[in-house]
Amino acid sequence: MTMLTPRTPAKLAPPGRSRRERRAAELEARTRLVGERLAGISARSGVQVLQEVDTSPAGLTHAEAALRLERHGANIVAHERAPRWYLQLAKAFWNPFIAVLVFLAAVMYWQDPADPGVVILSVMVGISGLLRFWQEYRSGRAADALKKLVTTTCAVQRRAGSGSAPTTFEVPMDQVVPGDVVKLAAGDLIPADLRLITAKDLNVGQAALSGESLPVAKADTRLQDLGRPDTTDPVEAGNLVLMGTSVTSGTATGVVVATGADTYFGSMAGSLVGERPQTSFDTGVRKVSFLLIRFMLVMVPVVFMINGFTKGDWDEAFLFGIAVAVGLTPEMLPLVVSANLARGAVAMSRRKVVVKRLGAIQNLGAMDVLCTDKTGTLTEDRIVLDRHLDVHGDEDGEVLEYGYLNSHFQTGLKNLMDQAVIDRVDEAEEVVVDARFSMVDEIPFDFARRRMSVVLDRNCVVGDFGHREHIMITKGAVEEVLDLCTHMRDRGERVGLTDQLRWHVTRIAEDNNRQGLRVLAVATRTMDTPREAYSVADEDGLTLVGFLAFLDPPKAEAARALTGLADKGITVKVVTGDNDLVAARVCADVGIDVGPVVLGPETDGLDDAALRALAARTTVFAKVNPVQKARIVRALQADGHTVGFLGDGINDAAALRDADVGISVDTAVDIAKESADIILLEKDLTVLEQGVIQGRTTFGNTIKYIKMTASSNFGNVFSVLVASAFIPFQPMLAIMLLVQNLVYDIAQLATPWDRMDEEYLRRPRNWDAKGIGRFMVTIGPVSSLFDISMFLIMWHVFAANSEASQSLFQSGWFIEGLLSQTLIVHMIRTRKIPFIQSRASWPVMVMTVLAVLTGLWLPFSPLAPSLGFVALPASYFLWLIGVLLAYCTLTQLVKTWYIRRFNTWL
Repeated sequence: MTMLTPRTPAKLAPPGRSRRERRAAELEARTRLVGERLAGISARSGVQVLQEVDTSPAGLTHAEAALRLERHGANIVAHERAPRWYLQLAKAFWNPFIAVLVFLAAVMYWQDPADPGVVILSVMVGISGLLRFWQEYRSGRAADALKKLVTTTCAVQRRAGSGSAPTTFEVPMDQVVPGDVVKLAAGDLIPADLRLITAKDLNVGQAALSGESLPVAKADTRLQDLGRPDTTDPVEAGNLVLMGTSVTSGTATGVVVATGADTYFGSMAGSLVGERPQTSFDTGVRKVSFLLIRFMLVMVPVVFMINGFTKGDWDEAFLFGIAVAVGLTPEMLPLVVSANLARGAVAMSRRKVVVKRLGAIQNLGAMDVLCTDKTGTLTEDRIVLDRHLDVHGDEDGEVLEYGYLNSHFQTGLKNLMDQAVIDRVDEAEEVVVDARFSMVDEIPFDFARRRMSVVLDRNCVVGDFGHREHIMITKGAVEEVLDLCTHMRDRGERVGLTDQLRWHVTRIAEDNNRQGLRVLAVATRTMDTPREAYSVADEDGLTLVGFLAFLDPPKAEAARALTGLADKGITVKVVTGDNDLVAARVCADVGIDVGPVVLGPETDGLDDAALRALAARTTVFAKVNPVQKARIVRALQADGHTVGFLGDGINDAAALRDADVGISVDTAVDIAKESADIILLEKDLTVLEQGVIQGRTTFGNTIKYIKMTASSNFGNVFSVLVASAFIPFQPMLAIMLLVQNLVYDIAQLATPWDRMDEEYLRRPRNWDAKGIGRFMVTIGPVSSLFDISMFLIMWHVFAANSEASQSLFQSGWFIEGLLSQTLIVHMIRTRKIPFIQSRASWPVMVMTVLAVLTGLWLPFSPLAPSLGFVALPASYFLWLIGVLLAYCTLTQLVKTWYIRRFNTWL
């Protein structure tokens, strides 16, 4: 049995390629193999397919279905499964800074188990990891709970035994097996890949697979059909319906030919499970982390050696080296980053944005290219009547009236375009159906004729006399209706349809097609001899009245939202599976500079370099399949962009996963939501713009902390190097250095609640490890100048120049170092003049004041003796004020020079 063969894994890509390239190649290979198999099924007759899957039109017996369920497994596709809680917990602590802190805490514990620094570092590590774990674990649990609330069933025809009559049952979709006979009606989800046995007026919504906004008509099918070998694409096959799509109108019966991972949908989903690619956030954090760790690995041994050789006490030098290592390590970085991201997630949830992965918030702020699907994002995801035109392309109410009568009086299931005509008239109240018309007969739609007709009894009044007549109104595909027309209505007159006029009206329809509109023709015929019944043969000698043109309209707010994104430095590219004419029309309507539209197949023959160049200059990609979408995303990333992808279909899942930030909506298919990092509760680009602002605020506050801490810590350690070389005692005790660092870092915990200057939020921001290093070595030594100034003041003014007076020296430098570090927060947090042009938020102000007060209190507190502090004379504080004012002035001057020199600050 061909359909029941074991699954064959796709051939893997060559091992020399990257993991992402191998996964993309595997996805392409699996999809191609499944597509070829389904195309072969489409080409065979219905009877032959039933034989191959060992079933009959009556369906399987319950016993056979149970055996096949055991053999093939549940009808589910591979899903992204959250790891066990303990694995998530371990991953939350996997961070280079946390590793450094754990190592330093272990060394401190080995030296002295009672060292308070061990507890301090342990608390920092614990809070940081647990905060990240809880946010992501809670998001995953919420998503799982939503899934469990939904149980979807389908109508399956089965028998009690081999001789029993078939009965239709509602069966959970995951219980469907190959060989099942499934009945479909409007509104049904397609539970698996089906070969149609019978179908009548079947229209299927395939946007999730193909991106086409309008439903696709499937062929009217009978069991005895001989197959359709005219396509190799299973999505386009007229006698196949695929998992992940849905019935919009009509009825059908189909036999299941593939379930679960063997389906076309499953072939795509299976390659998307596993480790996700590194995003710009992951790469940026890693680069910055290792930059700071390299500085630590260089500076700490130097401090240790200088102190060991100059002081002769290697044990004390070792402890001081450990304290310097802690001082150089921005130990609060994991905590500040986690707090920043968690606060961003809460703020975004208020704007109807759910963050599944915390790191995606920063990626959203860094995003400079947004690739988006068209349907439902730029458009309203519904069909409306855009125009009703006469034979010259002018608006004509008579065309709308006839189209409305055709749609209103038909008794079959109205399709989306029929409903659009009715809605258009109901909204405008332009046509009223009154006693003039009554139903006589109809000739239903079928896919061979591609049209439908109604015959109405019309009461005509001429002067004081009236008579009744039968009028046929036909609506359908332009070519089919036009072939039946002998005349056309030209400004109220009925004229013969010559070859020249036929060419003219055809061009009118084609012009509207080129504008991305779906066009139907409307024609009429007044019957010579009224009778009770009419047939297809009567659809002849028609008079063309005009055309109805339909469109999935652009959202009212789309143009404004796109302008807002452009103002934020984000380039929007449309990557859709829909056709190029429709895509170009919609994009033009919302203000996108379309340019040449590139079709998906055009990208297949390009190497990576050529595709990068093409992606850089192209705004609209159309008729793009899932593999091509993901490849376009990777090409933009390879060109240095941080790429976001907004999509909701099965065909978007691979691109969502490969993008730096995958964005989906709560109405998306499961595989799209699982692949996404962020889910919008409203499919609205305006909501996304607010998310971008929040992402940039989150990133900005993170960078603030890194630059503040890295520069001040580097300055402190540089000061320690100078002091260690020339001062005969330790310039500061190890415990003092730890306390100073702790007070400063606690004050920094308010950073996530700070505001960002408007100018900072106007363009995308990315991690720049080189820039952070440059900032550190430029701004850090400024504080060292004033540290050295304080050294000289303590040495010469206050005679703290011997081991006997070292506590006075250390206490004086402790206060100056802590206050200068705290003040630098306000100097660095903005490129403007602090307190005058830009003020910090109240949480930052409060924490700054508390840090200053703590630093001033400690040398006079009951803790002073245990920490090695002594009280300072009153005159010290006059010198301190002078040093701090000079420090702020010079820092502002250096900041101004730095901004002019490098055109950047944060």
